[in-house]
Amino acid sequence: MKLFDTLKNIWKIEELKTRILTTLGLILVYRLGTEIVLPGINPAGLAALKDQTSSNGVLGLLDMFSGGAFSNASIFALGIMPYISASIVVQLLGIAIPYFQRMQREGESGRRKINQITRYLTVIILVLQGSAYLTNLHMQIQPEYFMMKGWMFTVFSVAVLAAGSMFVLWLGEKITDKGIGNGVSIIIMIGIIARLPFSFVAELTSRVSQHGGGLVAFVIEIVFLFFVFCGSILLVQGTRKVPVQYAKRIVGNKQYGGVRQYIPLKINAAGVMPIIFAQAIMLLPISFANFAASDSLSGFAAAFSNFTGFWYNFTFFILIVAFTYFYTAITVNPMQMSEDMKKNGGFIPGVKPGRKTMEFLDTIMSRITLPGSIFLGIVAILPAFAQLSGVNQQFAQFYGGTSLLILVGVVLDTLQQIESHLLMRHYDGLMKTGRIKGKTPGGPAAY
Repeated sequence: MKLFDTLKNIWKIEELKTRILTTLGLILVYRLGTEIVLPGINPAGLAALKDQTSSNGVLGLLDMFSGGAFSNASIFALGIMPYISASIVVQLLGIAIPYFQRMQREGESGRRKINQITRYLTVIILVLQGSAYLTNLHMQIQPEYFMMKGWMFTVFSVAVLAAGSMFVLWLGEKITDKGIGNGVSIIIMIGIIARLPFSFVAELTSRVSQHGGGLVAFVIEIVFLFFVFCGSILLVQGTRKVPVQYAKRIVGNKQYGGVRQYIPLKINAAGVMPIIFAQAIMLLPISFANFAASDSLSGFAAAFSNFTGFWYNFTFFILIVAFTYFYTAITVNPMQMSEDMKKNGGFIPGVKPGRKTMEFLDTIMSRITLPGSIFLGIVAILPAFAQLSGVNQQFAQFYGGTSLLILVGVVLDTLQQIESHLLMRHYDGLMKTGRIKGKTPGGPAAY
């Protein structure tokens, strides 16, 4: 069989085998760390925290990204998300502030400076989130389950949480350097996959119960989930190829250029960033309304706290479409692409170089971003429809949203790297026909 032949070929390549084993070893270290509870807390008192994360949509999402470490009060409870938040902030600063723009143009030295600033910002975010996490722990866990109390426990625990998250970041970097795939992305993916078996078993158990619909309903859910995965792959991989012709140049006895290449413009160039931005915006009015005593504001908060309600999902969908256009506009620069083509002697057939090329690329991006943004919005609200159809909340998260797009993107990128190792040593790829393309650049899954 093709599968077994491919596995044999992977095992024959010593470097690829070493990288895969290193990746698996570092993932095992990460998974063991998610089970280590913060010093000073009795694990027997974590039941209330687990109930809170299973019933709260936002906390449940954080728990999924951390692979269950959040609900375990683990030393890795904050996970890799503070680093992702810091990376997003620095990326946005690079668009608005000239100092960061200059560093981005400085090459490797500028990249090192940006990475250093991102780490400092990550530590600041970790201190703030660690304090908030401990406040929530004191609200959910009974006092008798704390073996350490007072400010000493708070300072010590914040330091442990911060050190745990930075260690997870170090694991991700080691996977990138010594393993296979993008380390930080793989850590996020492993956290998501770790919740899948429990969610799968919980959904199966609920379906085979007396009033759950039976195995037929469960099989229909799995078939629908398969088609959702297929649609997400199309969204991640979809591109519009723009032909570019390069002029011939003769240098000495050699001829350069004169070939036709393509610019692959992504249908979803923004990745998962619009969903993340939209979720952050949706939480703001709820937070403000909770502090107000007005009945009308309380009703507003109740409407937007219902993750399966019409107004929440309608507003969420509109925000995702708007943020997709916004993030695509600030990350894809048709003017820069036009100038680079002109400098390298390239042009789009039938389009004049310079401003006309910029307008042409801008028009194409505007047209392909509309269906991409609508499809992204549909994927984002699919978990709500799954819950309304009777799927339990944990399993419904795999029907769409950030988790599904990250999962699909990272798996495709990792398989593409494995395939490149195979092809470089003249073995067959992972597929009989065609080649696996990597994920959409940008967004959390790309770090």
